Amino acid sequence: MRKRRMTVITFDPNFSLQKISKEKSQHRVLVEEIEGLIKVYKDGHVERLPIVPNVTTTLPLELGVISSDVIIDSFTNIWARLYVPKLCQEKSPLLIYFHGGGFCVGSVSWICYHEFLAKLAANANCVIMSVNYRLAPENRLPAAYDDGVKTIMWLKHKVISGANEDYWWLSKINFSSIFFGGDSAGGNIAHNVAKRVCSKSHDLKPLTLKGTILIQPFFGGESRTYSEKYTAQPPRSALMLASADTYWRLALPAGANRDHPWCNPAAKECQNLVDLRDIPGILVCISELDILKDRNLEFCATLNRDAGNYRKVEYLMFKGVGHAFQVLNKSQVAQTRTAELIAHIKAFISK
Repeated sequence: MRKRRMTVITFDPNFSLQKISKEKSQHRVLVEEIEGLIKVYKDGHVERLPIVPNVTTTLPLELGVISSDVIIDSFTNIWARLYVPKLCQEKSPLLIYFHGGGFCVGSVSWICYHEFLAKLAANANCVIMSVNYRLAPENRLPAAYDDGVKTIMWLKHKVISGANEDYWWLSKINFSSIFFGGDSAGGNIAHNVAKRVCSKSHDLKPLTLKGTILIQPFFGGESRTYSEKYTAQPPRSALMLASADTYWRLALPAGANRDHPWCNPAAKECQNLVDLRDIPGILVCISELDILKDRNLEFCATLNRDAGNYRKVEYLMFKGVGHAFQVLNKSQVAQTRTAELIAHIKAFISK
């Protein structure tokens, strides 16, 4: 009796999984898309495209900055990347930073943020904690604000508990000199986290909030500003009006429009933006060629009006550059403006 020969079947899991994934995507109904960044399907599936490389904590030795990652909340996957200057003779201010990305994309491990914040820590002589918060649309606002507050409360607990070898960087920080900052959506988050922690319900001691640094903060509104309507943008601009609208549809609570106070804090019905008596300084950095220019100027005017006789909001206008120039533009003018931005932040923190 002849033995039957078995047929050998080889399996390439990578090829098969890619094919299955592609076929699933082809059969899904696409409901929202920002080209090159994010696709959202009717069944709730979200695809984020790897447009920016993610990197580890490695930095050039000559920069003089140590970087490491720390887990804030493993359940919700909140974590932070730290930047600590090596040559600090005295305890340094702490900047708690929130990255941009329309609340929907971005990461502290994106190479553009890793390089910018390492350079900022080195030149401004401050410790930076860059927070990786939850993203929309899976986690709509106020999830990112909640994550910011949770990070502050986590830090407060660690300070009270005392530093150990796992949290060696705590010994490098002057906790009476804390700043919140961020760019684009991160600027919006920094502002709203400041509002929350300055309320009566949160006791920050032994932490002291000294100021907020809002770089091109992402705000909007149903009524268009002049710069939103008429500022010409190159095809690959970091923020177009259509993409801004999409980000807000994905990030705001279901059913909310762009006059929601988290999007449009300058709307007439939005009172008490923030009690400036609880924040000694607010610095707003605006880009001349950004569609958000007028929205940012309106935000500053509203804050200054509400401040009355208290300290006024400072704002800076960066000429010849657009949105997110400090992280996404390598041109000579952008590099010059980035150096100016870092110098202004250093001066603001050092006051």
